Amino acid sequence: MEFLDLPQLLSAAGIVRLPGSKSISNRVLLLAALAEGETEVCDLLASDDTERMLEALRALGIGVAHLGGENWRISGCAGRIPVRQAELFLGNAGTAFRPMTAALALAGGDYVLKGVARMHERPIGDLVDGLRQLGADIAYLGNEGYPPLHLRPGSIHSGGVLRVRGDVSSQFLTGLLMALPLTGEVATVEVVGELISKPYIEITLATMARFGVVVQREGWQRFTVPAGSRYRSPGTVYVEGDASSASYFLALGAIGGGPVRVEGVGGDSIQGDVKFAEALAQMGARIETGPNWMSARAPVGDLVAVDLDCNHIPDAAMTLATAALFAKGTTMLRNIASWRVKETDRIAAMATELRKLGAVVEEGADFIRVTPAILRPAAIDTYDDHRMAMCFSLAAFGTPLRINDPQCVAKTFPDYFDRFAAVTRAAPVIAIDGPSASGKGTVAARVAAALGYAYLDSGALYRLTALAARRAGVDWADEPAVAAIATGLEVTFSENDVCLQGVPVGDAIRTEEISAGASQVAALPAVRAALLFRQRAFNTAPGLVGDGRDMGSVVFPRAPLKVFLTATAEARAERRYKQLIEKGFSANLPALLLDLQQRDARDSGRSVAPLRQEADAKLLDTTSLTIEEAVDQVLRWSRESAL
Repeated sequence: MEFLDLPQLLSAAGIVRLPGSKSISNRVLLLAALAEGETEVCDLLASDDTERMLEALRALGIGVAHLGGENWRISGCAGRIPVRQAELFLGNAGTAFRPMTAALALAGGDYVLKGVARMHERPIGDLVDGLRQLGADIAYLGNEGYPPLHLRPGSIHSGGVLRVRGDVSSQFLTGLLMALPLTGEVATVEVVGELISKPYIEITLATMARFGVVVQREGWQRFTVPAGSRYRSPGTVYVEGDASSASYFLALGAIGGGPVRVEGVGGDSIQGDVKFAEALAQMGARIETGPNWMSARAPVGDLVAVDLDCNHIPDAAMTLATAALFAKGTTMLRNIASWRVKETDRIAAMATELRKLGAVVEEGADFIRVTPAILRPAAIDTYDDHRMAMCFSLAAFGTPLRINDPQCVAKTFPDYFDRFAAVTRAAPVIAIDGPSASGKGTVAARVAAALGYAYLDSGALYRLTALAARRAGVDWADEPAVAAIATGLEVTFSENDVCLQGVPVGDAIRTEEISAGASQVAALPAVRAALLFRQRAFNTAPGLVGDGRDMGSVVFPRAPLKVFLTATAEARAERRYKQLIEKGFSANLPALLLDLQQRDARDSGRSVAPLRQEADAKLLDTTSLTIEEAVDQVLRWSRESAL
């Protein structure tokens, strides 16, 4: 599985230009396809969801031309789909699947609509029931009430009142409203129960109006499409920036100091998720808005918990759940039942992952309650859900963390983590690598003390693994067994010692036997993988100095300062000899020299993370330097690097 490790963040500030709104993008594409005339769609979101919609339109014979960048030309079919038989794959794009189902059901062709496995778990029965009231012929190809679907020509009739439930997904009502102008007759949709996610219906109505169809409505219960309605191209349509995506960056500003400014969406947006800024303001964030921008910065004091009905910001409310980790008190998010039928069951997924971080969480059918705690490092599963990956990135302000399957953000925001990195500042790392007995451990520890940074002796982790394996009777060559031991290590570092399962073992891991074992287990890929995140989790505020053999090449490849510290084999053997004698151990200088030479060859020649000087690492030869001189040099480099 792919993953992205995030260090603990120190601050956030900057400007982000938002990608286009997914909800607006796919609505505009479908209406442009159904309209009379050609439509130039500008600033379209480039994502998996819009790609699925564009592929479907091409398969249906709609003229689709890429004009460069995020601009497209759609040649409308005036409500008459050219291709009358097709099988369409719509991935996990609800904004494509639900409206496309409605439009094709009334278009009178023979179509099969499929998606990924999760889409086949997302209910669509209420939409199908509404379409059947019009005479649509729709069959389920799998489980009743769920995709995939087979649409056949039906005996479509108009008039009367259609009824659709409003408490499962607003996309059912959206699909019906967008399709009804194809009948050419008056039609009324009545919502049964409370309508959730009302802001998305506002987007639907506003987009339909841009294409010439004005829906008459009575509150949120009755919607009437007038007789003679038909879509006409407005010529050019500009897609607003995505307000849901804005929520992550506004929250970054509120948590990380700010200001963080998002451009492409502002207070006059047609998207309901712009109200997220008001929710942040209730938490204490300082918010500013303009006609096409918004910005957020941290409060003068602390963020505070809120008790909020989130029906008006269903997607952006997920960001509040992670922002709650940094607020005083317990945050209650209500009226979020729609989370249950999204890309994953977002209430259950959110609760599970928040608990991994240490938060106290209570969940219900339509609410989640979050009480913050001291955060701990965790690997966050994202459930193939783009919003899980993006909202949990905020937790890096409290702890280093791992985001599993980060590429799922491609659904709506393919370069999210690049934009995220551009406006955040992480706890800095000084990575010091070098061969055994080069003095890197002593230098690293003293540099860390001088700067007030944490210290990581990565070699100690491998020594601890070797020691734990030996005590468990596991052969150092047994890769799966040693990796399992590495995964379960309970390690704590103190200023002068290291503990394994609460017991000091500083001397035990420094014997020549365990040193040799550490070199052997470090060459095992599964062991290195098991210890990788454990090492990165040491990268906390205010900074870290880590020493080892692959700190700069593998563990912290983006470290702002990398040092390759070395000395001749003879000098290193003599240093090791003196250390052992001072501790009361017997030692043989020629044997130590031979062992170091063999270890150098093994460390440099191994297939996984071999010992080498990185191109951007500064070389520090300590053969003729004192420890104080070596430490002073690294500190000078740190000042030059503005750490």
